[in-house]
Amino acid sequence: MSYPYLVWANLKRRKLRTLLTVLSILVAFVLFGFLAAIRVAFNAGVDVAGADRLFVRHKVTLILPLPESYEQRIEAIEGVEAAAHGTWFGGIYQDKTGLFQTPVNPKEFLDIYPEYVLEPNELEAWLATRTGAIAGRKLAERFGWKVGDRIPIQAPWRRKDGSNVWAFDLVGIYEGAKQGTDESIFAFRYDYWDEARQYGEGQVGWYWVRVADPDESAAVAAAIDAEFANSPAETKTETEKAFMQGFANQIGNVGKMLTAILSAVFFTILLVAGNTMALSVRERVQELGVLKAVGFSDATVLALVLAESLAMAVLGGGLGLAVAWWLVSLGDPTGGALPVFYMPGRQLAMGVGMVAALGLVAGLLPALQARRLRIADALRR
Repeated sequence: MSYPYLVWANLKRRKLRTLLTVLSILVAFVLFGFLAAIRVAFNAGVDVAGADRLFVRHKVTLILPLPESYEQRIEAIEGVEAAAHGTWFGGIYQDKTGLFQTPVNPKEFLDIYPEYVLEPNELEAWLATRTGAIAGRKLAERFGWKVGDRIPIQAPWRRKDGSNVWAFDLVGIYEGAKQGTDESIFAFRYDYWDEARQYGEGQVGWYWVRVADPDESAAVAAAIDAEFANSPAETKTETEKAFMQGFANQIGNVGKMLTAILSAVFFTILLVAGNTMALSVRERVQELGVLKAVGFSDATVLALVLAESLAMAVLGGGLGLAVAWWLVSLGDPTGGALPVFYMPGRQLAMGVGMVAALGLVAGLLPALQARRLRIADALRR
């Protein structure tokens, strides 16, 4: 009789109990996979934020604008390779809010963000079309947009003709160059918007800055802020990652909240699996004594119990991770409201490690109990 067969036979001894324990573990790891994807969504942009990019905003608050003329002065600072600006548009498409729309200078914007891949002919169309705009693939799929569509957006920015409805021609749909790239941005031409808006001409919301050497980011940031110190619009410059993380944390530390939820779930599952293994060992005391009597060593008995616990954890946890991966691959369950939704490879690797840890920890005490069991005491029961 082989050891794997012996382990499998012990798992089948109480089929219902084993099945319920495996299902509990499965549900826990499906939850783990979904929460990992949700965490990525709430931290959208943080993980893929460029190490060579800085974010420049008004020192008091992001709401206050900066002069467009700052761009040339920023680009003249040593260590700065390029700069581009954006502004919060805050428009509503149909009845949907929360879309990130921003007026930009096309070439500058795509130069700062090379991970936004736009076909050359679409870039040419954008430069040739004053009312042109581009959208990320995810955003376009959410609303069923295609190149050539005319997209009306109602915004708090009024036009000089008194209307607050802005119509844009979709001339391109960009793709993310790597997983995790935000494909939910709607960008249109700044010159068209600045000329047509009723107030605020010549002002922008913030600047994106690319530095030549990421190691010098702190020094360049300090130089930018020093350049505009004591001016009517002082600046605060930080790395793009720091800004994105701070923006995400405005709704709370999502990472800590999800970690707390998962910790509670896995502690409960650990108790369930540990209880299952303890009952299994208690019911087989005489059999374990017989195994030792016919020559099985203490170490072999311990390994058999641990293998049983690991097999149960791998069966439930492995299926749970597979189901979670499949469900997440089906796409954003909100219908496109989340900018990104995927399960990172490192989270999958962490899940595999947690499966192994769950199996070892749940079976450790029952395995030690079986190892210490004396033949005479076992056979007397």
